[in-house]
Amino acid sequence: MAAGNLFGADDSFSKLSKPSSAKARKTTHGGKPRLIRADRRQLRLESRSLDELIAHDHRARTLWLASERLDLSAFYSAIDSVEGGPGHPAIDPRVLLVLWLYAISEGVGSARRLSRLCREHDAYRWIAGGLEICHRVLSDFRVHHGEKLDHLLTELLASLMKAGVITLQTVAQDGTRVRASAGAASFRRRKSLKKCLREAKEQVKALKTKLDDEDETTDKRKRAAHERAARQREKAVEEALAALKEVEASRRRNHKKGEPRASTTDPEARVMKMADGGFRPAYNCQLATDVGSRLIVASRVSNSGGDMGQVEPTLEEIQQRLGAKPERYLVDGGYAKRESIDHLTEQEITVYARVQHNPKTRDPSKLRQRVDSPAVAAWKERMETDEAKEIYKLRAATIETINGDLKDHRGLTRFRVRGLERVQSVLTLCVLTYNLLRAIVIAPEVVLSSTA
Repeated sequence: MAAGNLFGADDSFSKLSKPSSAKARKTTHGGKPRLIRADRRQLRLESRSLDELIAHDHRARTLWLASERLDLSAFYSAIDSVEGGPGHPAIDPRVLLVLWLYAISEGVGSARRLSRLCREHDAYRWIAGGLEICHRVLSDFRVHHGEKLDHLLTELLASLMKAGVITLQTVAQDGTRVRASAGAASFRRRKSLKKCLREAKEQVKALKTKLDDEDETTDKRKRAAHERAARQREKAVEEALAALKEVEASRRRNHKKGEPRASTTDPEARVMKMADGGFRPAYNCQLATDVGSRLIVASRVSNSGGDMGQVEPTLEEIQQRLGAKPERYLVDGGYAKRESIDHLTEQEITVYARVQHNPKTRDPSKLRQRVDSPAVAAWKERMETDEAKEIYKLRAATIETINGDLKDHRGLTRFRVRGLERVQSVLTLCVLTYNLLRAIVIAPEVVLSSTA
């Protein structure tokens, strides 16, 4: 055979050793593929410190540096355990504060989830510094230090205003309704509440008699838990009955019909119309923003479903925090109460608000009525100008986008605590987080520690 025909096309050995396709190769071999599989039971020894878990420019580090510029002396002075004295040492309040700041920046609002992340997530482990923090400690820090958190927010805003970041040249206000931690079925009428109160009192009495009859071998913790739960139920119903009087007075003022109801879960929550048109238990969060810096300069919670009459208390908060008043104030038409317009004009603040026209009176020349004060008439005439319309557009471009940021990215979609005081504390912590993140971008020299 010639050398050129040794591996020729008609050679039978060549046909067997060189399959024509991948399918042919699979058919020829006929075995299972060899794979490198994951083995999660193998032991690994890693030599890394907690400081090596996150990058040097990580947000957790930045928030820690920002916290070093905040005065936390009020938190430390409230700790009873001191060196050389009795008592268990307390967790550093700065650790708890930064944990919540970072959690809210990531949209985490649950104390239980935050406690779990401190064990599982590198960024939270770095902030906690290896500490195992119970969810109750995290929850108590968030709701029991409302005044201290409010002081930190004031301190931050004051430093930014001193640096010229906040000017208060133009301030925009808007409200957003946030779902309360209460179900619709928890709202009951007076007759039903009185029945619940009788049942709760009977339950407390029966439980106390039962506990007295039991011997001492019964678990004391379980006995105390059952009694505490029964008394809390009785207290909640009593608070709902007390809140019912306020609801009745509000309905009379607004000329609303129907029998009022109050919640046995969260007596201070109210049923409000939400953004999707539905009605659910919620709180009304009012926010005011400095348009130039996009920083929130006032935040307050109310259980009033409407925006009418919310300008005066919000403006008072701005003046208390910063010692100054805005030059221009932008609000939606729902805030345009005649008394509010007069109040702002008396303080030499120019009001920009949408005029709610009467469908029967479309002619701008007929908008001024005899009941209009000079301030109200001037406001209506001002809003017909092109300049005022351009200025008013800033409201939607600032405060409404900030409300969206808090809901979409900071977890402000539902409160997990109950009561106005606790809800206000949670809102303050959310606003403090937003302002810190914003200030880190526009004024890092003000909020970041120089000793970092």
